[in-house]
Amino acid sequence: MKFAVVVFPGSNSDRDAWYATEQVLGEQAELVWHKDVDLGGPDAVILPGGFAHGDYLRTGAIARFSPIMAAVQRFADRGGPVLGICNGFQILLEAGLLPGAMVRNKGIKFVSRHVHVRVEQPDTPFSAACRPGQILELPIAHGEGNYFASIAALAELEANRQVVFRYTDADGNPGDEGNPNGSVNHIAGICNRARNVVGLMPHPERACEAALGSADGRAVLQSVVKALADRVAHHA
Repeated sequence: MKFAVVVFPGSNSDRDAWYATEQVLGEQAELVWHKDVDLGGPDAVILPGGFAHGDYLRTGAIARFSPIMAAVQRFADRGGPVLGICNGFQILLEAGLLPGAMVRNKGIKFVSRHVHVRVEQPDTPFSAACRPGQILELPIAHGEGNYFASIAALAELEANRQVVFRYTDADGNPGDEGNPNGSVNHIAGICNRARNVVGLMPHPERACEAALGSADGRAVLQSVVKALADRVAHHA
């Protein structure tokens, strides 16, 4: 399958995403510049982490207006799988492809360390290779990863099973101890109503090989390969 990894000015995990998908998974991956207007016919799209446009105004606030985002919107509207990682998640929120917003971390400090997240829903393209309740150890690196939504929006997210990943401790228990940024309901990642667009703050592409301290992130990226293979088999 073919991945398109969108590169914005200030992206710093685009090469990591390319390496994880092409060199680790053995799939095809291409870097797509934010000023392009065509994604190049991918099977899946990744908006990587970093500091798009220097995070001026707000994280993702300028990147949402990049020419490529119209193509990302069309791809998502057709049911194409889109993954936003860290800054990519923030861009998806600003672009309205996912509900809610990001604010400064609870401690007002940039946080960079490994965390644990629990797989809440395995029925998205980016969790299909995971078990319900599976605990993944993934790295984070952000200053504005504190997910926020209104009480009504949170109730809707939970009712529609749109919370895909939740911060926990090593034993899988959600709580302040395992929540690195203060996100409401300990939310680490969500999906849209159609379940094809997923955003998460932890970096699965930086945890795809044991030498990096964890290979748990590989399951997130392998999930979309599995999901698309299952779709092809179903139609066949």
